[in-house]
Amino acid sequence: MAHEKNHDYHIINPSIWPFAGAVAAFVMLYGAVMFFHDRGPWVLLIGFAGVAYVMFGWWGETIRENKAGDHTPVVRIGLRYGFILFIMSEVMFFAAWFWSFFKHALYPMGPDSPAMDGVWPPAGIETFDPWHLPLINTLILLCSGAAATWAHHALVHGNIRKDIRNGLILAIVLGVLFTFFQVYEYSHAAFGFAGNIYGANFFMATGFHGAHVIIGTIFLFVCLIRVMRGDFTPESHIGFEAAAWYWHFVDVVWLFLFAAIYVWGGA
Repeated sequence: MAHEKNHDYHIINPSIWPFAGAVAAFVMLYGAVMFFHDRGPWVLLIGFAGVAYVMFGWWGETIRENKAGDHTPVVRIGLRYGFILFIMSEVMFFAAWFWSFFKHALYPMGPDSPAMDGVWPPAGIETFDPWHLPLINTLILLCSGAAATWAHHALVHGNIRKDIRNGLILAIVLGVLFTFFQVYEYSHAAFGFAGNIYGANFFMATGFHGAHVIIGTIFLFVCLIRVMRGDFTPESHIGFEAAAWYWHFVDVVWLFLFAAIYVWGGA
């Protein structure tokens, strides 16, 4: 029959989600600019709500496509490649903050001259001791990654729901604990964001990582809900794979941050 599907690819129907996502993102960006100019946060919050709605609707549609059998092995390969490219873009995003930090650490500027006559960290900056709370947070995040791997292994080899659920719950709790400790660390920082290049680099790099931890924790929580609903199978669990890969990416970035900013750059 002419209307029968005779290939392994998924030809999607026309969708409003890309356009709606672009509009919501523009509103959120415009609202952020207004917020930075003391015009209030309301436009920013409306744009953020729009982006969240598009994410919920668009990804829900993707889940329904998977349940309908549209995610064939060929389609799943494409989804994996797409998420790998997304992680590569995230790697380059963090590379910018590392670049800035190493540039200023290796060639610190003096207060009165652009020549290389400064010191690093800048004079008057009291850095964190890496072997106390930062080390504890490192161990917490690594244990969270191990718990996510445990859950993933249980899903791939045997589909043991109890182990999947327990692994995800442990990973989520440790992710929340990491965020709590980072907020506590920020509240006790002896330097601020403005007025010195060390503080600007420190808070931009670790702060964006903290935002990724929050996003990854939500990602894992959504996977936990889907596990409880029985959405995943050993053969089809792209959403779970994406969450696990993202969480391990967050782990690796933190290891580089800990080694570069806390240990090497704060000495």
